[in-house]
Amino acid sequence: MIKVRGHCCQNMSTHVAIVGAYGSAGGAVAKQLADDPEVELTLIDDGDPGGGLCILRGCMPSKEVISAAKHRFAARRDDRLVGDPPEVDLERTVERKNEHTSNWAGHRRSGVESLAERENVELVRETATFVDDRVIEVGDRTIEPDYVVIATGSTPNVPPVDGIDDVTVNTSADVLDATEFGDSAVVLGLGYIGLELAPYLSEAGGMDVTAVDILPELLPEADDGFGEELADYYREEFDMDILLEAQASQVEETDDGGVRVTVEVDGDTEVVEADQLFAFTGRKPALDGLGVENTSLSPGEDWVGDTMQAADDERVFVVGDANGREPILHISKEQAATAATNIQAHREGGDLTEHDSTHHHVMFSGLARLPFVRVGHSADSAEAAGLDYVAVDSRAENDGVFKAKDASEGWARLVVAPDGTVLGYQGLHYHADAMAKTMQLAVEMELDVHEIPNRAYHPTTPEILDALFRKATEKLAERE
Repeated sequence: MIKVRGHCCQNMSTHVAIVGAYGSAGGAVAKQLADDPEVELTLIDDGDPGGGLCILRGCMPSKEVISAAKHRFAARRDDRLVGDPPEVDLERTVERKNEHTSNWAGHRRSGVESLAERENVELVRETATFVDDRVIEVGDRTIEPDYVVIATGSTPNVPPVDGIDDVTVNTSADVLDATEFGDSAVVLGLGYIGLELAPYLSEAGGMDVTAVDILPELLPEADDGFGEELADYYREEFDMDILLEAQASQVEETDDGGVRVTVEVDGDTEVVEADQLFAFTGRKPALDGLGVENTSLSPGEDWVGDTMQAADDERVFVVGDANGREPILHISKEQAATAATNIQAHREGGDLTEHDSTHHHVMFSGLARLPFVRVGHSADSAEAAGLDYVAVDSRAENDGVFKAKDASEGWARLVVAPDGTVLGYQGLHYHADAMAKTMQLAVEMELDVHEIPNRAYHPTTPEILDALFRKATEKLAERE
C-alpha cells in the first residue's frame, strides 16, 4: 500500500457524518467507524424504504430477473428437449424479485439501525443538504461534523441526444419493474448494463432488439477477439442487430407512439424505428440536491483522490458510485474500508492509505450463460505497462466438461510473467464468473503456474484453468 502523509492534528472526539448510510459503501464505513470509541457518528439516509442501490436497483434484482430468462434460453437452445419453450411470466418474475429485494433491503436496514443503538451513533432519516463546507442541514437542524462521507450512490445516465427529452426513455430501473414490453426496442449502450439487459429484452420480453454502441468492439477492457465473439453470439443466439462505432444523433416520437432514432454509423445515416427506447449508457454520481454547489467541492474528473478524499476538501471522503471512479460493488466496499481507515489516520495526523484494487470485473453477459471476467492484466494492459509476458488460450469447445454441460461456447486466456507469476485471466465462457475469485487470489498472491498443483476433483468447468496452467508451463519451457 502507498502511504500519504496526513495533515490533521489529534482530536480525541471526532464527529463523522455519513450521507447515504444505507448503501453498501456508506454502511461499510459506518460499521468500521462505529467500533471506534473516539468517533461520534451521524448516519443520514432519506431512502424510502432504503437499503442501497445494489440491493434495490442494481446487481441483486438484475440477476434475479436475468435468471428467469437464462432458464428459458437454456431450454430453448437445447436440442435434447422437445416441445415449445416456456414463456417467462413477467408478473411472477417481478413479484418474486420484489419480495427478495424487500427482504434483502430490510436486512441491510436492520444492520445499520442496530448500529444506531450504540451510544456514539445516531441515525437520521432525513435529506441532507450542504449549506457550506462540511455544514449540513438535516431536517430542522444544522450539523457541522469534523468529517463528512458522501456515499449517495448513482443514477442512470441518459445521453444528451437531440430530442431524447421529448420521448419516453426506459432505463435499467424500468426494465427491472416491467411486466410487459413492446414488440421492438432500440438499445443505446452495450456496456455492463446493456450487455446484461439487452438479451433479457429479447428472451424474456420477446422483443426485436437493435443495439447501438459508440465503440468499435464490445468489451473494451478485453483483448482483441473477446468482444467480437460476444457480438456474434448476441447476433446469432438473440437475433440482435448490433451497430458498432455508431452514435444516435436524434430521437423523435412516431405517429403510433413509438420512437424513431437516427444513427450515424460508418459515415452513413440509418433510421431505426421501434416501440420502445432503452438507455443503458452507464450511471452518474447521485449528487443532485445535495447542495455541493454551496461548498468548495467541484465534482468532475479526478475530483476524488486515491485516499478517497475530495480534492477540494481533505475532510470530505467520497466512496462508492458517488465518486464516479468505478461503480462496482466490491470496489465500493474496498473504498469504504480505505475511507474509514484514513479518517482515523487523518485524525491522528498519521499516514493515509491509497486505494489500489486488483482489476476484477465480472459481467453477466449472455444471460449469465456466457459471462465475461477479467482479473488482473490482459495481454494488452501488460504490454502497455511495459511487462514481458506470455499469453495462452483455451477454448471451451475443447473441454469435455463444457460439452457435457451443453455450454461449449467461448474461451479463456491466461497471462503470466516469464518466471511463471500469474498476471491476469480473461474468461468469456460458462461459469467464468465463478472462477473470478480463484484467479483473483492467484494474481494477488503472485502464484507461479509451475507450482500450482493438480488437485483431485470431479469433472467441473474449472478444468479450463488447469488447461491454461499446463499450456503456460509448456510455453514458458519453450522460451528457456
